[in-house]
Amino acid sequence: MNMRQIRKLHQTIAPLVILPLSLTILTGVTYRLAKSWFNLPREQVHWLMVIHEGEYLGQFLEPFYVLLNGLGALWMLGTGSVMVWQNTSRSGWFRQLSRWRKPKPEAADSEDSEAKAE
Repeated sequence: MNMRQIRKLHQTIAPLVILPLSLTILTGVTYRLAKSWFNLPREQVHWLMVIHEGEYLGQFLEPFYVLLNGLGALWMLGTGSVMVWQNTSRSGWFRQLSRWRKPKPEAADSEDSEAKAE
């Protein structure tokens, strides 16, 4: 699969994944903060967990919601990582960083000759 195809698939799937994934993240974080920081009882915030887990879809569709939400998140993470890696490896920044870490051959030779002179 070439880079253009990966970008196109990422761009096509992103609008389908963003709403359920955002809903899951927001309700999960809100539930945890409401219970931990504001000491709200489970009964008051359970409706957030119903949305978070997709229970409102019923017993049959709930596992599919969770599965597709997880696969969508992994897909976006994977294709996004590939695109970032491709862009950084092509840019001069990545090459400059790798050159900065390597010692110059002349510096290593001069240190060896100084050590031998002593």
